[in-house]
Amino acid sequence: MYDYGLSVLEQYGLTASFSGRVRGALLCRTEKGPVILREFHGSEKKLSMQQQLLEKMKEQNCLVDVYLRNREGVLVSRDKDSVPYTAQIWFERRECDTRSENDILKSIRTLAQIHKIMQLPVEMDYAGRNLQEEYIRHNQEMKKIRRFIRKKGAVNSFEKDYLKSVEWFLQKGEEAAAMLETTDYKNLRQQSLQSGSICHGEYNQHNVLILGKNTAVTNFSHWSFDVQMADLYRFMRKILEKYSWDLHLAQKMLSAYDSVRPLSESEWQNLRVRFCYPEKYWKLANHYYTHNKAVISGKNVEKLRTLIHQKKQWEEFSKQCFRQ
Repeated sequence: MYDYGLSVLEQYGLTASFSGRVRGALLCRTEKGPVILREFHGSEKKLSMQQQLLEKMKEQNCLVDVYLRNREGVLVSRDKDSVPYTAQIWFERRECDTRSENDILKSIRTLAQIHKIMQLPVEMDYAGRNLQEEYIRHNQEMKKIRRFIRKKGAVNSFEKDYLKSVEWFLQKGEEAAAMLETTDYKNLRQQSLQSGSICHGEYNQHNVLILGKNTAVTNFSHWSFDVQMADLYRFMRKILEKYSWDLHLAQKMLSAYDSVRPLSESEWQNLRVRFCYPEKYWKLANHYYTHNKAVISGKNVEKLRTLIHQKKQWEEFSKQCFRQ
């Protein structure tokens, strides 16, 4: 029977009293406490830098999922079939509850705290994408999808709803791309890269674990050198979508972050631009275009219709939240 990497624990001098599958990994209870085993598919060079970051954060009393080194002192171990695995310390606690304002604000304050620490000598191979180039490319993709559907003819509900709504969302996308020219984004990005500022890359409720008064942050594998507002925007957007763009909650989240790590004027402007771009709309359109078009998920049709229904609410939010 395949052991899902359990045998590699021997290379760390550990044994498991219990093991069970969790999201994309194997959770083991060992002499050193909970350990997560995962198949490794990335760059060992980037993994080494990630470990350097995690060890730095641990030294600053941050609770993070540091990697274990095996008996040979390396981070990646291979089982009898040469499948590579990593082992990390883990925290058996609950995820951030998006229904709890206390959890949300605690997660925001934690993000601000780790952002103050997350810096390393910059390695340009791991720099985040230029936001202006990304917006221009996404806008072009929305136009391409529009042409594609017009040419073949809208058949299903997703295609019909997309054609009816794309002009409005595309206009917002082009406005956001233009805003990056009139704000301080270029300097902000340059300063972030020069200082070695790092983004988590996937900071969401699943990767924030609540441990009583403390929080642990996990799954840093998507980290990059970038403007750290990218993390704050992603977390806030996913929460605010669930709360129908509640302005009062957004202001509390921004205040919670600012109380720990004050936002500069350039960062404030950058957040405003990010919230003005129809990212979720582009993601749905891109998913449609790059997957089987003969089978459209009913869930994606529902998501698209929700976006269209909330478009004025979203537009008003970005105006009101960042008017000062």
